[in-house]
This record gives sequence, C-alpha cells and structure tokens, in this order.
Amino acid sequence: MPVISAPHAFNEGQLYVDLRSIFGRSLYLKCEGFNFAGSIKLKAAIEMVEAAERQGLLKPDSILIESSSGNLGVALSMIAASKGYRFLCVTDSRCNLSARLLMEALGSEVHVIADLDANGGFLGARIDYVRGLCESDDRYVWLSQYTNPNNWGAHYRRTAPEIARQFPQLDVLFVGAGTTGTLMGCARYFREWHRPVRIVAVDTVGSVAFGGKPGRRMIPGLGMSMRPPLLDESFVDEVIRVEEADTIRTCHRLARHGFLFGGSTGTVVSGAMDWLSRYGSNDLTAVAVAPDLGERYLDTIYQSAWLKDLYGDQILEEDAPEEVTAGSPSAGSRAQRTTNGHRKEYKRQKEYKK
Repeated sequence: MPVISAPHAFNEGQLYVDLRSIFGRSLYLKCEGFNFAGSIKLKAAIEMVEAAERQGLLKPDSILIESSSGNLGVALSMIAASKGYRFLCVTDSRCNLSARLLMEALGSEVHVIADLDANGGFLGARIDYVRGLCESDDRYVWLSQYTNPNNWGAHYRRTAPEIARQFPQLDVLFVGAGTTGTLMGCARYFREWHRPVRIVAVDTVGSVAFGGKPGRRMIPGLGMSMRPPLLDESFVDEVIRVEEADTIRTCHRLARHGFLFGGSTGTVVSGAMDWLSRYGSNDLTAVAVAPDLGERYLDTIYQSAWLKDLYGDQILEEDAPEEVTAGSPSAGSRAQRTTNGHRKEYKRQKEYKK
C-alpha cells in the first residue's frame, strides 16, 4: 500500500484496458488519469517544475505562469499548492468549466483569453499574454510547455518505459498530438528500442500541428493552432487526423460500456481503430495512450444541449454499431491519414516484424 506526503508522489502507470470487447479489435489503452491531477500532464508538470527548481529559477516570491487548455493547468495548480508557489494559468474559453474550478479550488488564478489569433485559435493570444506579463514583472516564471525539453523528457523517462515493460513485443503505438511532449518522448524512446515500433500520431481535424488548413476545434486537449516547437516529424511514421464528431461518438460508445474517458482519449481511440481496420491482425500488439478521464467533459461532450448546439441533432444518431468485424472499416470513422516518407507503407504486420 503506497503512503505519500505530496500529491504528485502517486501516479498509477500500469493500468490498461483491452478494448476488444467494445470495438472488436484488440487495443490496449494505457490509462493515465489515475493520479491526483487526473491526467498524464502530471508527469510533464513535475519534471518542468523540478527542473526549474534545480536551475534556481524558482524563488520564494516566484509566480509560476503557464498557458494551458486545462489539464496541465490543473497539474501545475496541484504542484504549486503542494510546494507553496503562486500559479497563474492563462487559458481560453474552450477550457472546461470543471478544470477552471479545480484550478481555483487549488488556490490558483485563472485568466481566460477571448480573442482569436491569426490561425483562428487562441494559443497565439495566450502566449502573447504570458510573454507580456513576464516582461513586466520578473517574478513570473514561465515553464513554456511548448518548448521545454522536460515536457518530452518526462515521457521518455517514464511513460515509454512503462509501456515497454508491459508490452515487450509492442508493434504499434498511438499517441495524441498536442504540444507533442508525450508523442516525442515515446517516439524517441522506441526509436532506440530493441525492435521496430510504428509510431502513429493522432491529431484532430482543424489543427495545424502537422500542416494543413486551420479549422474550428471545440474540444480542448489535442491539436494546435501553430506548429509545435517540440515536434520532430522524423520520429513519426504516420499521422491520422480525426473529426471531432468521431471523437464524440467514440467517447459515448466507451461510456455505454462503463468507461468514461476524455475527449483526447476519444480522438486517439477513434484514430487507432481506423488504422487497425486497415492494417490490424490478430498477432499485432497495439497500445494507445489515454491522457485523461471524462469527468471534466460532463458539461461538454457528455452534455446533450452542448452537442446539439455545436454539432446538430444527429451527432449521436450516426454512432457506430456495437461490433466491428475483422477486416471491416471502423464504423463512423472519417480519419484523414498522412504517412511519413521514411516508411511509405506499413503493408502487413508479418512483413514489418523482425
């Protein structure tokens, strides 16, 4: 039985859900929401804070500041409260109300940006606000999750080794792309591993992280309105872009089976099932990373009025059937796919294995 004295000292890292009974295909979902921050962002948050402490950047009167769509802000709020720092989270109107209330309950300040940037998102405006405060007051310490190597380093040192220990015969890993910290940390680790692992990044339609046209994105978590500075596409074999409607349907399908996951998880699972419908086989070992649980989305993707206002009355009526047969496309998925040039085609798993 673990006994802890700081909230960030506990993080369940070896819980997986096999989704075969729900989707008809085996996909091991690594659940990262079982800690006091409620998401995978706890790993990056503690690594970035402790690195800043080691570098002497954080002093007793320092004010932590970060731009976040929700989960990292909650994780930093928890750590700041535990360590005695002040924290200001700069977010935007898409941030779930429950995440904002959690941050405030933990003693943090929350500033909500309402102005869109040039790409039709909020990120540029959020970063401009953070930079302005840092220039005006040297007490502010910006961890900069978008450029901080400890973001991806946390997953290189923790998340990827956790997966490797549990699945020594891993064939393909699906990781959602936001700041790309989780993606880059896992991809760098498995590039050095003893066997080839195909790294599939899952993004949301409307994100410009991997190029493409910017578009409306209402579900926080994945996607960027700029190219992520941490991203090195040479470590990524393929990119799948998922429509938000498919994210929502996947979340509701999981919920009907008792698993309440967040929007990022719905996006990753939807993209993974689309990929597996094309390349999957019975002897393929596939893992996907589930960044958080679904409680923070009760007033959005699990709220019928919000869904109908943004996506129309038919959003859930087009949901996938209960079973997906081997070899058939994943129902309802309209994922867009991009394959990296250094591995043009996956072909079949038996050809890809050593």
